[in-house]
Amino acid sequence: MFEAEDIRQWRGHNVVDHEGHKIGVLEAVYVDTTTDQPAFATLTVGLPTRRRLVFVPLGGAMVGPDYLKVAYDKKQVKEAPSIGTDGELLAEDEKTVFAHYALAYRTGTGGERRLARR
Repeated sequence: MFEAEDIRQWRGHNVVDHEGHKIGVLEAVYVDTTTDQPAFATLTVGLPTRRRLVFVPLGGAMVGPDYLKVAYDKKQVKEAPSIGTDGELLAEDEKTVFAHYALAYRTGTGGERRLARR
């Protein structure tokens, strides 16, 4: 797995799907608050006048010479829950992001958030 500091260095690089098709550009990394390990990334997608940020899990991701390859296909990622380019993921929306990728979701023991932007 990547160290959070290392994956953040890829900000602004292309993100491709498991077949090498470009999905978008890496914007930010979200870590799992229980482990402090990179868990999700946001990608900038869309037309220049209608940009948005979509979420994609980093499990199984690999780095290439000038791109980050994720383990999900382009269509699934582009249909993922999104936020505006200046927005933030609300705590109540985290479960939807996990559900889109059929990943288990649970809050911390005190009900705290699962994801934090780094």
